[in-house]
Amino acid sequence: MVKRGKIIAVAGKGGTGKTVIAALLLKFLTESSSSEQVLAIDADPATSLPSALGVKITKTIGDVREEIASPSQVFFSQDMPTDMLLEYKIEEILVKTPRFSVLAMGHSEGPGCYCLINDMLRHFIDKLSARFSTIIIDCEAGLEHLSRRTTRDVDTLLVVSDPTKRGIETASSIKRLAEKLQVNVRHIFLIVNKVRDDEQVKRALPGLLAQSGLELIGTVPEDETIGAFDLMGTPIIELPNDSKAVEAVKAICETVCAG
Repeated sequence: MVKRGKIIAVAGKGGTGKTVIAALLLKFLTESSSSEQVLAIDADPATSLPSALGVKITKTIGDVREEIASPSQVFFSQDMPTDMLLEYKIEEILVKTPRFSVLAMGHSEGPGCYCLINDMLRHFIDKLSARFSTIIIDCEAGLEHLSRRTTRDVDTLLVVSDPTKRGIETASSIKRLAEKLQVNVRHIFLIVNKVRDDEQVKRALPGLLAQSGLELIGTVPEDETIGAFDLMGTPIIELPNDSKAVEAVKAICETVCAG
């Protein structure tokens, strides 16, 4: 059996900051060990992870899928096995940096039937994961990534919520759906992000967490530096190590990697 890297998937309701968490996890992994070979997969059609990492994506897996599915596209020999074609095309769009590599899924829907092609792409990503010590997947917002089985066979699923009842209820729904679909996840943890230094929040949060059925792995304080970086278009991965969010995610990552 081919050994694959550890897969960490980051999920949550839209607007909870899951992409920020994914980017900061990658920041810690690549800075803490020169031997880490990290692959970041953006599985959200919004494709916001590359900009958070300071990487420009020119083509996504969705673009490749449409090229292959289009009868007007003839760019390979009909004798070439499809998996060999996919391997060639994915290598072409894999963005490599000295610290990590990035692959963007792009849109998962389009005209016509793409079921077989999507299955083959997922199979190829499984093969690709053997080349990396850690794979971080920034999942599609909400529950779509689970209902479509985009996320499967992961070591740790980090469900991100903001400190609201609605956010934590969505996090609980993600956990229940993963169990219902029998997605192979070894560990599921909750991260509460954007936590303000507010007495009302501090009083309400323990009760919400107790009802969630999720194990809290850490909280990340609201960090005004992130807003400033977003305003200027500065990659989130360049946040200073003493920022409140970076310090909190570092502690979370140390716990996840120790498991």
